[in-house]
Amino acid sequence: MTNSTASDANELWSRSSESDSGPRRVARVIVDLSIDRAFDYLVPEALSGDVMLGSRVTVDLGHGRRTGYVVRLLDRSDVPRLKPILEVSPSNPYIPEDVLSVATWMATYYLAPVERAIRAVLPAPVRRRTEAFKKERWVAPALASGDWPAGLEKKAPKQAKVLAHLCEHGETRTTDLTAITGATASVIKTLADKGWVKIREAAAYRNPFRDHVVLPTQPLPLMPQQAEALALCFRAIDTLEPPVVLLNGVTGSGKTEVYLQAIAHARTQGKTAIVLVPEIALTPQTVDRFRSRFGDCVAVLHSELSEGERHDEWHRIRRGEAEVVIGARSALFAPLARLGLIIVDEEHEPTYKQEELPKYNARDVAVVRGRISRCPVLLGTATPSLETYQNVLRKRYAMARMPHRVDHRKMPLMRIVDMRTEADKEGKLHIFSRDLIDAIEQRLTLHEQTILFLNRRGYSSSLICMKCGHVCECPECSISMTYHKTTEKLLCHLCGHEERVPAACPSCRDPAFKFTGVGTQRIEEITRKLFSRATVVRMDSDTMTRKDAYRTVLGDFRSGKIDILIGTQMIAKGLHFPNVTLVGVMFADLSLHMPDFRAAERTYQLLTQVAGRAGRGDVVGEVIVQTFSPQHWAIQSARRLDYETFADQELAFREELMYPPHAHLVCITAKGKSERRVSWCLQQFADQLQPRLGKGVILSGPAPAPLARIKGHFRFQLVMRAAQTREITGPLKTLLFNYPWPPDVQVATDVDAVSMG
Repeated sequence: MTNSTASDANELWSRSSESDSGPRRVARVIVDLSIDRAFDYLVPEALSGDVMLGSRVTVDLGHGRRTGYVVRLLDRSDVPRLKPILEVSPSNPYIPEDVLSVATWMATYYLAPVERAIRAVLPAPVRRRTEAFKKERWVAPALASGDWPAGLEKKAPKQAKVLAHLCEHGETRTTDLTAITGATASVIKTLADKGWVKIREAAAYRNPFRDHVVLPTQPLPLMPQQAEALALCFRAIDTLEPPVVLLNGVTGSGKTEVYLQAIAHARTQGKTAIVLVPEIALTPQTVDRFRSRFGDCVAVLHSELSEGERHDEWHRIRRGEAEVVIGARSALFAPLARLGLIIVDEEHEPTYKQEELPKYNARDVAVVRGRISRCPVLLGTATPSLETYQNVLRKRYAMARMPHRVDHRKMPLMRIVDMRTEADKEGKLHIFSRDLIDAIEQRLTLHEQTILFLNRRGYSSSLICMKCGHVCECPECSISMTYHKTTEKLLCHLCGHEERVPAACPSCRDPAFKFTGVGTQRIEEITRKLFSRATVVRMDSDTMTRKDAYRTVLGDFRSGKIDILIGTQMIAKGLHFPNVTLVGVMFADLSLHMPDFRAAERTYQLLTQVAGRAGRGDVVGEVIVQTFSPQHWAIQSARRLDYETFADQELAFREELMYPPHAHLVCITAKGKSERRVSWCLQQFADQLQPRLGKGVILSGPAPAPLARIKGHFRFQLVMRAAQTREITGPLKTLLFNYPWPPDVQVATDVDAVSMG
């Protein structure tokens, strides 16, 4: 995020505010069609008081009616004969002005059709007209106690029982009334026909917290480092100086308590807050802590909610019934009024990057919404992204350091185990080192808990023939298929293609197939054999398929029902379990040797974050990292918890190659069924683009993408780097949207790409 980006946001907001004030006769409407343009419609006199910025309207387009959203109000239009708006939704406005400005900015910055940006800021259940509030019936007494006919208890005992309950308890939901009294719906209808009860319909709130009770908490006393950080947050909330604060606190330093007290301060001024978390797995624990402090004014927005729950939570926020919204990326667009603080927890996480158009980064868009809504943004992490750290070095962001754990608890001791040496000692390579086995046994004896981390799910990463070297690869993608033992199938983690495990090599028919590589399923199996007395649970996307599975597993782990928790990166950050005293990192090299310039940064962040799960209670924690690259600077810096040294070395490497954060990176990916055709089309595009780019832009490619084939489509990439994004996107946008791409070649543009896959 650059200063020019923030300036663009401010300019857009001021333009919108000036041009859209006062009564208007013409509405510019975006319809939910991929045509990247708006249409002008006449505002009928009868609807002039209801049509406003962000209104959801029904318009006549082509040969049918379409739903659209008002993005501009004007005095007049250049179009000579305008059609009128047909209807306007009574729930006005659907998109607040600041969110509408953010959506417009996203479309421009990320080179996406504006209707896709509008779609991104509204949850799918809210956009669909078919999704509505659930209705439920309530029954109220129309007679006073004892006013019904004598002998009713004998003639119609169920009717009498219903009346008695209503007279004692008052209006009751129909479903509760039938359950309590045993009466049927026909009994209640009979009473209504007689005029003895009244029935009314009301919207039923589908509460995602209905089964979760939390105990209220009070603000905790702060350490001096927390108090200093909080004072900086207070100043930002009160004065907008500084507008962005990086809260750089080691794991366990009490960042969440700073968040809570900062939000409480904003609420004393009548302001609201948004809290973003990178993983849905973190949401239950985070929500519980915030509900304990703020009660029912907390709302949650994420994809694990049912459609009905997302619909109702969004409307509860829009009505002003919630003041604190927690969730993943899309929670950033919550329709909160009087926004006073945006918090982005674990701001370094790549999961904040949206994979579909518009390919926005929620961390950067949070800064833009903060500028537009005139509220500060708090970025929290133990391992800042290099983009954020560079903004601190350049004085664009302020930084509050929290270098110590709460109550000065000691940071965990990290040991590096060289698996090459381990293999030499044992005569062969083992998945568990002797150091890790002994450490787990010690924790089981002391009734302490262990986390084992491996960022690869499945049982084995590939199936290989030792005779001819054949590897079972996905027929649609350029990767080997992963063996999943529980289903006895080979599965592609890119496209979902699955096959049964062959009895013999498909190439030479030799039956001596060998499983190579390790996934979490295999770690789980070996762990159960090595530690038969332990309760072992695996937590990855293969096991977390049921709703509330995250909450159930984490609840069992917190209560001590689980001794060893095995998982992927969903257990690597943000979770607080005081009885975890050991973390084992299996194959720390997995992310280190990926074909991506961010590989070292991600390895450092992942090791530091997962290590932070250990020793958060009274017992000092230990981390055992098993690796084949023990001398790499990312691993050595993580062992010493030395972010500055790592960042200095990595920033120097990036500057030499002109990679982010020293430059902005834009990646164009073309894909299609024909490898030659995709490559040729992208080369022709590059030949036309090159003369339009300035001297400060570096253009690389086209070249095969690191994942050269996915779902049967061959993939090629163009990569551009420049000091300012507009140096690339300015010349690119005109050519990209007007270029005659053939229908069998699909093109996607990723501005500020975080992954080169």
